[in-house]
Amino acid sequence: MAKQTYTFRLYPTRKQEQTFAWTLDRCRELYNAALQERKDAYRMAGKRITYSDQANQLPEIKAVREEYQDIYSQILQDVLRRVEKAFQAFFRRVKHGEKPGYPRFRGAGRYDSFTYPQAGFSLTHDRRVALSKIGSIKVKLHRRIEGTIKTCTIKREGNRWDVVFVCEIEPAPLPESDEAVGVDLGVLRFATLSTGETIENPRFLRKAERKLKRLQQSLARKKRGSHRRKKAARRVATAHRKVRHQRRDFLHKESRKLVNRYGLMVFEALRPANMVRRPTAKQDETGNFLPNGASAKAGLNKSMLDAGWSQFVQFCTYKAAWAGRRVVQVDPKHTSQICSSCGAVKKKDLSQRWHSCECGCELDRDHNAALNIKRAGLLLLAKESQARTKPSEDVPLRSPAIHG
Repeated sequence: MAKQTYTFRLYPTRKQEQTFAWTLDRCRELYNAALQERKDAYRMAGKRITYSDQANQLPEIKAVREEYQDIYSQILQDVLRRVEKAFQAFFRRVKHGEKPGYPRFRGAGRYDSFTYPQAGFSLTHDRRVALSKIGSIKVKLHRRIEGTIKTCTIKREGNRWDVVFVCEIEPAPLPESDEAVGVDLGVLRFATLSTGETIENPRFLRKAERKLKRLQQSLARKKRGSHRRKKAARRVATAHRKVRHQRRDFLHKESRKLVNRYGLMVFEALRPANMVRRPTAKQDETGNFLPNGASAKAGLNKSMLDAGWSQFVQFCTYKAAWAGRRVVQVDPKHTSQICSSCGAVKKKDLSQRWHSCECGCELDRDHNAALNIKRAGLLLLAKESQARTKPSEDVPLRSPAIHG
């Protein structure tokens, strides 16, 4: 079984909105209290508290804090599960040598959803969602829900409310395809395929920058704590939400086109988090800072984050898993420098957009990189296949032919 998420717009009454906000505040208080209890127990007694330890205390908490009796019990249990997941992720990062990122307390307005993990919710025939201890809320079901609904999450996003259903569905494999494609992700063009086709970069954030700048300037002029400042903050959040939704819609559509067409998609194993790091500061002998290209790098970083490369690969990966297709990621080293025809290394800086080789190979730099990415993916699969067959002696592998 696979999981599918459906998000729909809610239209609560003013009283229901107040109930949603009140529930979020109570959940945030419980989250912070559970986090504080774990910190104190480890600091003072060296003891690690588990989810079960804290869940067993919920009846006592309800006896002391009667307002928690007005919240469905499984919502409170899910809050404690979130704390448990936060600590599990923290210990995992420590184990793997990553930046730990100890779980943090949630401030006002920084806890935006609560979940019915098993029961307490239902969809009615009059296009409404019924929530235990809250009531019936109008919902816009703009698409048909498939599969079995497992969880229901109420989410606040700016000044609007959404309901998110997670369903279990049967995967629907597509007909088998032997076509393979290499995909070179970039900034000038969002993607260049090994077939020579390109996907243009929509640059949604860049197009919205002028409006965002105006809205953020308006926000900065408002008095802190005032109602007008809150309204201005909602307008900024709405503008950012539009950009985010435009980007997700674009990535979903383009990833679906690739999955429907190709049986194998090969990407570079890029690490955008490392690619957008700030340049190291440079100083001369007197201590004065030297130019290090930080200004130009900032603009490039914004363009890379606006493209959404990681999200695109993620969408292709899970869609391919459902469709019975495959996604492979290869080492990005020298994919732009190697000639896709003869294998010679032709060093180029970022300003050189055309690949020209003595062997007669003349093509766009990104197209050349996409061909190399495809070759590397096919070679990787060939090695994996050979390892599974366990040959008696090592046989040198030839690079599979590439058909642009």
